[in-house]
Amino acid sequence: MPRDTAYHGALGDAFAAHAATGAYNAYIDRPAMLDLAGDVSGQRVLDLGCGAGLYAEALLERGAAVVGVEGSAELLAHAKERAGERAELRRHDLELPLDFAADASFDMVLCALVIHHLRDRAGLLAEVFRVLKPGGRFLVSTTHPAADWKHFGDSYFSESWVDLHVRDGVPPIHFQRMTVEALLGELLDAGFTLERLVEPRPVPELEAIDPEAFAKLSVRPSFLAVRLRRR
Repeated sequence: MPRDTAYHGALGDAFAAHAATGAYNAYIDRPAMLDLAGDVSGQRVLDLGCGAGLYAEALLERGAAVVGVEGSAELLAHAKERAGERAELRRHDLELPLDFAADASFDMVLCALVIHHLRDRAGLLAEVFRVLKPGGRFLVSTTHPAADWKHFGDSYFSESWVDLHVRDGVPPIHFQRMTVEALLGELLDAGFTLERLVEPRPVPELEAIDPEAFAKLSVRPSFLAVRLRRR
């Protein structure tokens, strides 16, 4: 299983700890994705790259039936601790076909902060299209190209694979940079229709907890999030 696809070992454990309360995950990406999800009561949802189970837990609380897949054994263990038997959780490499899922078997697929790690994105997008019901929703979030450009300091149009060092003693996060044009092009070419695109800001709850982070993250982009439909 490629080390650059899932967060293995110490990186998986570190990410699980950070994602629960960290500003980027807990106060920017997760609220934005759940807002895009809207009412999921009674729906069958596939959480691709479910990580530590935080999105799955929120979707379960909203009445969804959740299937979560994750390539990292460490993160899957955290997800099982969080969701228990309420969700169907399985270890699966997202570079491979979703052979456990039947055609048109999900109402919604959620892919939060995962797609930029994948080498065979076209393969995964074809699989998502296959397992979604006609009219089903596909939610995707990824790093904001402008944030990557500012951090790495080279061409905005770079599509290079990069390593983002987040903490001493923890392996870097490995991902491919994409422009907005490239991201949307791949999604539309896969047959999806774009419904909404957002550049999430931190939710107001962060200001009371960490006013400095709230002020900083309110004026610069972190992520892009989109909601699409299967034709």
